Amino acid sequence: MKKTWLLGFGFFSISITWALYNAFIPFFLEPYIKSTAMIGFMMTIDNYIALFLQPWIGNRSDRTNTKYGKRMPYLLIGMPVAAVFIALIPFHTGLFTLVLFMVLMNLSMSIYRSPTVALMPDITPDSKRTKANGIINLMGGLGSILAFGVGSILYKSNTSFPFLLAAVITVVCMFILHTNIKERRDTITYSVAEKNKIRFRGELDRTTVFLLGAVFFWFVAYQGVEALFTLYGKHQLGLSEGDASFSLTFYSLAFLVFALPSGFLGSKYGKKKMILIGVCGLFLVFASIPLAQSLLTLRILLILGGLFWACININSYPFVISTGREQSIGTRTGLYYLVSSVAAISSPPLLGLIVDIYGYTSLFFCASIGLLLALVCLLMVRNSGMSNPTTKPSGLEV
Repeated sequence: MKKTWLLGFGFFSISITWALYNAFIPFFLEPYIKSTAMIGFMMTIDNYIALFLQPWIGNRSDRTNTKYGKRMPYLLIGMPVAAVFIALIPFHTGLFTLVLFMVLMNLSMSIYRSPTVALMPDITPDSKRTKANGIINLMGGLGSILAFGVGSILYKSNTSFPFLLAAVITVVCMFILHTNIKERRDTITYSVAEKNKIRFRGELDRTTVFLLGAVFFWFVAYQGVEALFTLYGKHQLGLSEGDASFSLTFYSLAFLVFALPSGFLGSKYGKKKMILIGVCGLFLVFASIPLAQSLLTLRILLILGGLFWACININSYPFVISTGREQSIGTRTGLYYLVSSVAAISSPPLLGLIVDIYGYTSLFFCASIGLLLALVCLLMVRNSGMSNPTTKPSGLEV
């Protein structure tokens, strides 16, 4: 398991950056843009880039062959460049420079996001991937807690401090990964020829289509809430900007606590069953949040939401990977992020527009509908998500 924990530093750096981005960028945009819908649209810039770049890079990394491996070259290029633009964001001089730094940061992060995620199944046998995903998401959860908890304190002192911290952490994590993960040594070798041409269309069977549909709808719910929650806390609940972002710490902490148990339960009882529990539970949480009458009640609901989101998020990516071939891991990773990016593109501006018309209570009503649609798609998936012992590859144990 050592390699899995070390690989988690890649997810740690990604999570801390995205958490800070979603928590504080709306506050940077607010002086220039008064429409919540337009702020929501601006928050989807990363997903427009990911929509085109990440599937291509994921597919290309399947066919990359260098002395550093298939995935590592993308990390060595993307992570230091991303760190530069992460650090520059709070030093923008106007809307143009703010958007420029946002675009360049997202462009550089898209270079290494899919390859970083694809490294996990590369070095992990199929039967252990859900547990491994729990470990790396545990590391990602630590990043989110650091962003919301420590980041909110640093933000009160100086708006640049959280982003400078994220930039330093990104570079440090790159060195940890490069030093400890040697792809040619650690990657599992399969008997299937890796040079076969891999086509996106060939991966879209019935199970995968409905599963990706479910991924789309639960990310519509999640991404919209994540992008607009701090504004919800500020304008609907009257919280300060720091307190609104700090409230998300409870969500991230619950996700962190349940990341490993969710992975173990998914391996034992099936990924689909755990995801079903998560979707139904998160629906009830989102439907209840507008009824919360106190900050304590809100934070209790956020804790429950984090638990149910762990059931979904820990098991979803391994589920998508398990329904395909081993030599197409990068391609299916790209498809996973393609669908989640389309959801993230459409959700914040759409939900922001609805908020402009009907008020902030409509945010969680719309998110609940998204989870219901995800449930319908998931019920159409016939695969249970249980590991098939007849198809497990031999290779490295982690």
